Amino acid sequence: MAEELRAWGELSSELAAQLRGCTLCPRQCGVDRHAARGYCGAGAAVRVAKAFRHPWEEPCLSGERGSGTVFFTGCNLRCLYCQNYPISHQGVGKEISVARLSAIFLELEAQGAHNINLVTPTPYVPHIVQAIQAARREGLRIPIVYNTGGYERVETLRQLEGWVDVYLPDLKYCDARLSARWSGAPDYFTYATAAIQEMWRQVGEPVFDAHGMLRRGLMIRHLTLPGALEDSQRVVDWVLDNLPRGVYLNLMAQYTPLGRAPEYPELATRVPREQYEALVAYALERGLECGFIQEMDSASPEYVPAFDLEGV
Repeated sequence: MAEELRAWGELSSELAAQLRGCTLCPRQCGVDRHAARGYCGAGAAVRVAKAFRHPWEEPCLSGERGSGTVFFTGCNLRCLYCQNYPISHQGVGKEISVARLSAIFLELEAQGAHNINLVTPTPYVPHIVQAIQAARREGLRIPIVYNTGGYERVETLRQLEGWVDVYLPDLKYCDARLSARWSGAPDYFTYATAAIQEMWRQVGEPVFDAHGMLRRGLMIRHLTLPGALEDSQRVVDWVLDNLPRGVYLNLMAQYTPLGRAPEYPELATRVPREQYEALVAYALERGLECGFIQEMDSASPEYVPAFDLEGV
């Protein structure tokens, strides 16, 4: 096994070439990541802040033994209010080889994880594809979950076809003014909806095993933000109007004013209970059949993992 992993330790020339003039995400910043860092903060090497069995994901992902979650450093959205601010903005993490990333996947499976859950993976798609290939050759059998903010290029997602089992994207906004102000991405909705359609094409509706664990399919998250009920309702509308009713839409109440949120008055407070309850009622009235909702006490920093290099 060690020799096999060493053989995969460096990026192939084809995949390494994608990091020169990088266009993996909609920013298409064109930086040579072998010499500098892109908008996302990523260089040529994989950087990871934590890898552990996460107990607080959706029940069909965490189950009894946890979701094998790998938190990557850097982000192409860099939302002001990011719940994972130390890794998305501040660069907390450790550089590792592709061989080590592949080994982490296998270690998480050996620990009993139900799946491999790749958090903020977009800047590292070439590395991830190679690591999954190596891990599969070594016997990895649990599903691969691509857990993304949704700001993706269809062209990049196509590289993942056949390697990703579950797509778990956010659909954060419809309103370009909100996505521009809070995530610096006025074109977010255009790219995110095209990406979600591509994800649906690849994996279809959710498929669960006999124990209720998600094995394959598309599941969308939406984190409602303070004062943005109307935009959240438009997100619900788009999902119900454009995707089969079997696709899950998880409505999240866990917003906590972290990161730079306290600098922005409209983001400096938690979501009022009445706003979240109104969103859930709207979704049910519109005919939402599949999804998860959260308790209001999920809006707490205690549910944000410590990015302490565990498992790296």
